[in-house]
Amino acid sequence: MSAPSSNQPSRSGTPRLKDVVLSVMHFKHETESEAHQIFRQSAGHGVKHALPQTINPDEETVPGIEHPGSTGVIYCSDRAMANGFTYAASHEWSNLGQGAPEVGEIPNAPPRLTSIPLPTDSLEYAPTTGVKELRAAVANLYNHTYRQGKASQYTHENVCIVPGGRAGLSRVAAVIGDVYTSYQVPDYTAYDQILSSFKRLVPVPTALDPKTKYKLDIAQTKKDIQTQGLAVILASNPRNPTGQVIKGNDLKELVALGREGTTVILDEFYSWYIYPENDKDFGQSVSSAEYIEDVNSDSVVIIDGLTKNWRLPGFRVCWVIGPKNLITALSQSGSFLDGGANHPMQLAAIPLLEPSRVAVEKEALQRHFKAKRDHVLKRLHDMKLDVDIPPTSTFYIWLNLERLPSPINNGLTFFEELLKENTIVIPGIFFDINPAHRRNLFNSPCHGFIRISFGPPLEDLDRGMDAFERVLKKARKDTKSFGHSYKKSIDGNLEGQI
Repeated sequence: MSAPSSNQPSRSGTPRLKDVVLSVMHFKHETESEAHQIFRQSAGHGVKHALPQTINPDEETVPGIEHPGSTGVIYCSDRAMANGFTYAASHEWSNLGQGAPEVGEIPNAPPRLTSIPLPTDSLEYAPTTGVKELRAAVANLYNHTYRQGKASQYTHENVCIVPGGRAGLSRVAAVIGDVYTSYQVPDYTAYDQILSSFKRLVPVPTALDPKTKYKLDIAQTKKDIQTQGLAVILASNPRNPTGQVIKGNDLKELVALGREGTTVILDEFYSWYIYPENDKDFGQSVSSAEYIEDVNSDSVVIIDGLTKNWRLPGFRVCWVIGPKNLITALSQSGSFLDGGANHPMQLAAIPLLEPSRVAVEKEALQRHFKAKRDHVLKRLHDMKLDVDIPPTSTFYIWLNLERLPSPINNGLTFFEELLKENTIVIPGIFFDINPAHRRNLFNSPCHGFIRISFGPPLEDLDRGMDAFERVLKKARKDTKSFGHSYKKSIDGNLEGQI
């Protein structure tokens, strides 16, 4: 019997010679890295509009179907399942990738709901704009929090209830015409799929600079509107994944663009996750609603909901706020896109928006999550993994890995190594909104980063930080075991190894 080829895995499981050689190389292109090839071979993540002979045949099973690509969380969950993760045994893993807050009791917060009434009427379809009483409760909360003393006030006619934030984005995208749409890099991973799927939105990127703490340059944005004809600006604020926030005069100037012929769409799902330095500032939040002059003429669209701030992602109850004529359009797009939000859950949400209850919930959340943020930052500091730009908002840490030894100095490879340690994070390249997927991943400004969520409970965070320590300990000894031998699928299929 002949000895195994240097390009074949040995029967003992010892890494192939080719793997070891590759693992100590300083990769410069995605074709040299196994982690990057796994990503590219996943349906929807190849280069768009490639020549027919280069298209992944797995995407051609149904004529006319084009895979949009999965969001970062879905891709990472699938890769984790290939490495043994199951939701039934999730306590054995640390999931620092899921963009969700812990949903249980936290100190000094109102009690969690344990039951939901089901009146007979709630078994009917809800209106595509949502239950009127909930829409009115949303309007009242925003008026109470951000618009006291202003002549123009929101009413239920300015609110559309939607079944989740992505549904809200999709409804809005479906009613936007053929326009240039500005977005920033890095930003929320789902924008990639929105801009890919709704072809009438012509994507125009702006790369945010870490040297300015990923701050959006409003003056440059105004120039871009004039010179490039931008009609829509899409952004998360506070920003996922960098944990930074536009507020004060900067937010006021951004909102003012909505009175100058540009529509501003702001994803404000983390508006409560603000971490003040002074104790007296706890309980404050940020929203563009504070700076809107006329709620029916300023072209500013706000998307938010129960998912993050109320820590109720399972409710799938969110909202879009804007001028009345926008809400009419969203009702029409919702009628064919999603059919509306869950009726009983909408009714259950109404008392949760009572302003005095919200005030207690908001302060408890900020104190609890700030403590978790500081705990994770301290653990990373102890590992000499200091965060370049610590988050002042959201529950994410945008961690630069570029100072680590190759090949774990990029997000995709570090992610794969953490999977071996039962820990999930999100590689930074998912926040490089790049609808055509053409760029060499190594050239992405997000390539050297991962996003860490400190949304989960503290014990999960510590389990994940322990995994970080194990990977770094192995890296100090040698890196020959890194960069290869990754499981390709749940059944262990190793086809296509480089």
